[in-house]
Amino acid sequence: MAVDPNRYTKMFPVSWEQLHRDCRALSWRLLEFGPFEGIYCITRGGLVPGAILARELDVHVIDTICVSSYTWQQQGRSNVLKSIEGDGDGWLLVDDLVDTGRTAKLVREMLPKAHFATVYAKPEGRPLVDTFITEVSQDTWILFPWDAGHQFVEPIVQSRPER
Repeated sequence: MAVDPNRYTKMFPVSWEQLHRDCRALSWRLLEFGPFEGIYCITRGGLVPGAILARELDVHVIDTICVSSYTWQQQGRSNVLKSIEGDGDGWLLVDDLVDTGRTAKLVREMLPKAHFATVYAKPEGRPLVDTFITEVSQDTWILFPWDAGHQFVEPIVQSRPER
């Protein structure tokens, strides 16, 4: 299923430094819910936030739930590539963001007792997570640092239409 080109009208670029600050803020918020036995990272987006949270919360047991749901060009049904045993009791479940909630609903059903945290949340998926740091509008594409490269960008004044 192709992504509607009108679905994302805004871009929210996140630098490595901003992501690290936001993950540390998330760690502070999660202190009241721990300690956690371990962290389940939803791949691939939850891997980097999960590593930062593991350090900040002093968690040494980390596992993954592997789900493939979308790329920039495609968004369709979620496919579970690797699942987890148990109900998640005492565990932290981490992803980079919750968007439409499709992946969140799937993993929430798999691990109903895990504490689900994301760094960023959009309105459609927000009710499915327990803790998040920053909310962005549904029509915003979050550009994570692992998806971006450095390149020259023209000054804004040069990109405006002629008068």
